[in-house]
Amino acid sequence: MIRYILRRLFHTVFVLFGISLIVFVTVRLTGNPVAAMLQGSNPSVQAMASLEKALGLNQPYIVQYWIFIKGIATLNFGTSFVTGQPVLPMIWSRLGATALLAIGGIVVGVLIAIPVGILSAIRYGTILDVLGRGISLLGISFPNYWLATMLILIFSVDLHWFPVAGSEGFSSLVLPSFTLGFILAGILARLVRTSMLETLGSQYIVTARAKGLTRWRVIIVHALRNALLPTITFMGIQFGGLLGGVVILEEVFSWPGIGRLVLTAVNERDYPVVQASVLLLSFLYIMVNLVVDLSYAFLDPRIRIGD
Repeated sequence: MIRYILRRLFHTVFVLFGISLIVFVTVRLTGNPVAAMLQGSNPSVQAMASLEKALGLNQPYIVQYWIFIKGIATLNFGTSFVTGQPVLPMIWSRLGATALLAIGGIVVGVLIAIPVGILSAIRYGTILDVLGRGISLLGISFPNYWLATMLILIFSVDLHWFPVAGSEGFSSLVLPSFTLGFILAGILARLVRTSMLETLGSQYIVTARAKGLTRWRVIIVHALRNALLPTITFMGIQFGGLLGGVVILEEVFSWPGIGRLVLTAVNERDYPVVQASVLLLSFLYIMVNLVVDLSYAFLDPRIRIGD
């Protein structure tokens, strides 16, 4: 187990190195940050050259990349071109809000998907199954920005139940979490239903029933535990997509997370902020997938994470 974790962490270094190279190149394809910073002021060539030198943009790309890599090794991602503040504290101050929104979406998605998936499986072919599949189809079909807009119009503008935007406590978290969770639940519910149907037909389920165990004990303790394996795998894979959805929702709901920070930084061509944010989100994605892999052994004792 320890060797497996160390090997995965070792591979992570190379993955992050590749990501750092990609983001370093692509962010510079967006344009010159000096031109964006001095836009509308009709600067002279000397003024632009002076600012480029102050930001280190006059150096060859290979030198800039080497400075970037050294900064990653020491957790020094430089300072923002726009605000002049250190990048890492800027990101850390936004990370909590993004994590809270992502966790809220996952909680809502799981609370919807698991009951719907279980009922659809154990009531296969009935009206409950049809309703469950209908809920799943709706969740898959709705674009997150459209659903967010509709929820704001109904529950914020018309009914005044929740704030329109911003971060004003738990009430501000409800609508964005439900938007993210409902869309995630659409896919999860179908996956839980399919896994439960396969698991309920297994021999060990028949044996558990023959031993006289109650129906719900067989369903929850024996069937659901094994049916969750592909679901957890999917959630780990979709974590990157979930963060992408958070970026859009943060803009719609004016949520003060990393998503809004990245969008603003891209528009302002703030290279250090974009680079550090992408690397941090990539690292979180890799770590979540590692935790998902390690959770298999807990959910199914037959699975062993080998060396």
